[in-house]
Amino acid sequence: MIDIFTTTFIATFIAGVIASAIPLVLGSLGETLGEQSGVLNLGIEGMMLFGAYFGFVTTLETNSYFLGLLAGIAAGFVMSILMVMLNIWLGLNQIVIGLALTMIGGGITSVLYFSTYGQTTPRLGQPDVFPIPVLSDLPVVGSSIFQQPLAFWIALVLAFVVSVVLRNTNFGLRVRAAGQNPNSLDAAGGNVVRTRTFVALLGGAFAGFGGAYLALMSAGTFTPFMTSGIGYIAIVVTMLSRGRILWVIASSFVYGISVSVGTVLQLTSFDLPTDVIKMLPFVAVMITLIVFARSSYVPPALGVPYTRGAR
Repeated sequence: MIDIFTTTFIATFIAGVIASAIPLVLGSLGETLGEQSGVLNLGIEGMMLFGAYFGFVTTLETNSYFLGLLAGIAAGFVMSILMVMLNIWLGLNQIVIGLALTMIGGGITSVLYFSTYGQTTPRLGQPDVFPIPVLSDLPVVGSSIFQQPLAFWIALVLAFVVSVVLRNTNFGLRVRAAGQNPNSLDAAGGNVVRTRTFVALLGGAFAGFGGAYLALMSAGTFTPFMTSGIGYIAIVVTMLSRGRILWVIASSFVYGISVSVGTVLQLTSFDLPTDVIKMLPFVAVMITLIVFARSSYVPPALGVPYTRGAR
């Protein structure tokens, strides 16, 4: 049994919360953008796996975390093109296509990984951190919060930007109109299909970023199906948050805390099966869903294909 009340352990715990929460934040941001426009992206899990795999491989081959993150973002973006063509342009069932994309993402990345690396597990080094002057010298929180990789701060800035754009810009108004009442957007001169297309592609890029962050910054490696349901949790977080980005961040950090608590339980004398400990994040999400289910909300046009002139 280890001492869980030392400053070093507490700092490590906080860093673990961040490492688990940020990929979910990024995935949920992409899902929020899509759902606000009326596009239900059930393929987010597959997009995150694509981002994780290609981000990992690129970083491993080039030794550049920057290029790895770009590759992960590009991978999620490319995969979202398929969703755009099938869901938005052809109007096919968004649930079926989304589940198919998730299976495709998991299957292809697993095959590529085992065909390239076999049973070995290559690992990356530690990414460079971007310390915040003065704050990084604070005890406990300095090393755990204010000495994070640059990707962490980019993720927080993106969350702020998405919040401002959705609530305070004409583009955000068009996005929400596409999900609330696409016919009204069409009548006002907006282009529903174009708006949904742009937002879905952007959501795929966010998902790829989240997957790359998970592999490069959080895990330092790639393993098949390493997202372990984060994409599905992002859908729940999005529906509970009702387009409010602050709630997206808060819910994601609740998930991160539950993951870190599970890790702590494995290091203490509590005799709990590993499977039970791994279930803790999902139990926390289920409890949250039960408690706040009545306040969950989805746009009226979510998942409904749009055809101009149709009623």
